[in-house]
Amino acid sequence: MTLLVAIAPEGYRDEELDEPLSVFKRHGIAYDIASTRTETCHGALGGTAQATLKFSDADPVKYEGLVIVGGPGSPAYLWGNRDLAGLVAGFSAAKKLIAAICLSPVVLARAGILKGKNATVFASPDAVAEMRKGGAVLVNAPVVAEGSIITANGPSAAKAFGEAVAAALKH
Repeated sequence: MTLLVAIAPEGYRDEELDEPLSVFKRHGIAYDIASTRTETCHGALGGTAQATLKFSDADPVKYEGLVIVGGPGSPAYLWGNRDLAGLVAGFSAAKKLIAAICLSPVVLARAGILKGKNATVFASPDAVAEMRKGGAVLVNAPVVAEGSIITANGPSAAKAFGEAVAAALKH
C-alpha cells in the first residue's frame, strides 16, 4: 500500500508533512513524495524533504491515494498546477482516496471534485472564496471525511489528518 504525497517545492507546512508521514510509517503505509521538481523542497518552518517524482511523472495507478500538503507555498505552486490537477482527476476517476490539508483543499475544489461535498480548509479569504467557487460545502471542523475525500484545516489538525488517511486506507 503506497500513497503519493504532493508538496510545494517552497513553503510547504512542515508539520503537515511530517506528522502524517509519521502516522503512515507507524501503520506500515509506504509513500512517495512528489512536487513540481525532483530536488530538495523547503518547508515554511525550515525543514526539508526530497521529492523523488515530478507531478507530471507520477502514475495514479501505482498508488492507493493522493495526499496534498498545504502551507504558504500551496497557492503559488499547487493551486494552479495542471499536472497536479490531472493527478486529482485520475485518482478521482479511479475512486481512490484523495486528501488535502490547510490551503491545499483548494486544489480539489479547482479540480471540480468538491461540488456539493462537505470539506474544510484553512480559513483564509482567498481559500474560502476558491472553495465556494468550486461548490464545496464548507464545514468548520479540523478534519472532514466524505466518501473517498478527506480535508483538514491546518497544522493543528495534521496528526488527526494523518490518522484519518490511515484509517480510510484500512477499509
